[in-house]
Amino acid sequence: MSVRKPLPRWADLILLPLINLCAAFFVCGVVVWIIGENPWVALMVMIKGAFVYPGSLGYTLYYTTNFIFTGLAVATAFHANLFNIGGEGQAYVGSLGILLATALFAPYLPSIFVILLCIVCSALMGAAWALIPGYLQAKRGSHVVITTIMFNFLASALMVWLLAGPLIQIGQQSPQSDLIPESAHLPSAETFFGWFGLDIVSSPLNLSFILALIALFVFWMLIWKTRLGYEIRAVGKNQDAANYAGINVSRTIIITMTISGAFAGLLAINEVMGVQHRAILNFTAGYGFTGIAVALMGRNHPIGIFFASLLFGALFQGGAELDFEFKSITRDMVLLIQGMIILFSGALAYMFNPALSRILTRVWKGGKQDD
Repeated sequence: MSVRKPLPRWADLILLPLINLCAAFFVCGVVVWIIGENPWVALMVMIKGAFVYPGSLGYTLYYTTNFIFTGLAVATAFHANLFNIGGEGQAYVGSLGILLATALFAPYLPSIFVILLCIVCSALMGAAWALIPGYLQAKRGSHVVITTIMFNFLASALMVWLLAGPLIQIGQQSPQSDLIPESAHLPSAETFFGWFGLDIVSSPLNLSFILALIALFVFWMLIWKTRLGYEIRAVGKNQDAANYAGINVSRTIIITMTISGAFAGLLAINEVMGVQHRAILNFTAGYGFTGIAVALMGRNHPIGIFFASLLFGALFQGGAELDFEFKSITRDMVLLIQGMIILFSGALAYMFNPALSRILTRVWKGGKQDD
């Protein structure tokens, strides 16, 4: 019996996700054709709606920013073989860190320090919200999937109570906080490029996108260039072996979940400081759960996470354009496309692995014979 070679790393990181993506789009194209529309035309409309139309790129990158933060949160936990699906709640309470920082520091400090403290506080609040599930997993054996789901509901209930009660804007019936001070506002992309004399179309894109790129670099440094990152990966591969090697498994699990929550908490920077300038109800809008697909499709690598986030950002923005252009293609169809990509990138991620492995093995053998 022949032994099949495992996929080369480049094929596992690039080629296989690309095949899965094409398979998802093919299935969705068949559905679009069945309902009477041209799949190629629909694809072109989606691409133009995400990248070409005025302001569309700004919206796409705005969505991309949120997916980067939640994708990093999930990927950090994945490396320790943990499944953090509490990004929604961690991002939610991250907004409380911003509100707290602006209340304490905005009246007394320059804008740059206020912004930096808001970033730190949002990360700390997200980390604190993930710390408890991490502790329960490490010390009590409570599965982190269950506890993070529960903490999503707890965060939602907490924010409903705060935004409809103690933190509600005076004279306002909608559940939302007061506007944060201008010193805590992140400059929009339009303002930033205006400083250099460039005029661009207004969009929600702001400097939190730069923060997301920095977070990608920090994640890469942490996981592959530090001792802690080695311990996280060792625990993810085999907890018994890691413990035998002298790694404190419980401590590593708690720290990993804390860092994961910090990445998720940074999502509030984009929404509260960059766009809404206040905390509003349900600003997370499913970003936390989509981050699971981003991490899976991106193979838990920062470069993959960036491109997977960009893809889902394009789907969010371009999908809205589909809804405008076609009567028979509704928002539900866009959700179908997203669902298919999640299906092929998650549950069916390695469906094409055997066939691809056979093809690459034959190509490799053929090349060796030619030599």
